[in-house]
Amino acid sequence: MFSHVMVGSNNLERSKVFYDAVLATIGVGEAIHSKNGSGHNRLFYRHDGSTFGVTEPINDQSATVGNGSTIGFKCTSSEQVHSFHDAAVAHGGTSIEDPPGLRQSSMGDIYLAYVRDPDGNKLCATFRPR
Repeated sequence: MFSHVMVGSNNLERSKVFYDAVLATIGVGEAIHSKNGSGHNRLFYRHDGSTFGVTEPINDQSATVGNGSTIGFKCTSSEQVHSFHDAAVAHGGTSIEDPPGLRQSSMGDIYLAYVRDPDGNKLCATFRPR
């Protein structure tokens, strides 16, 4: 459905350290660094046909979070959800909402963990047991 998802950062090097560690837990390699036409720096992570980007805002204003926005990352096990969560907290993220665990939803059971990255973007690691 999506070609990519991108978040803004006020400190791209800090974001690189954070996302390199967190996304490695789900099999994603290090970021590809690029500059866009206006000279703003960006990081791109590619995995299984998807792209996640982190960018300096191109309007030269501070990066802000989207209130009500969450970016979900698909995990292959409950252990991977915990690894994602723990790597996030160890690299400057913040654990939010309930601790990692199994939740019941209208769409079935889901194992998940919520964190905020160092810029405040809300992330969710998810695994759907069968």
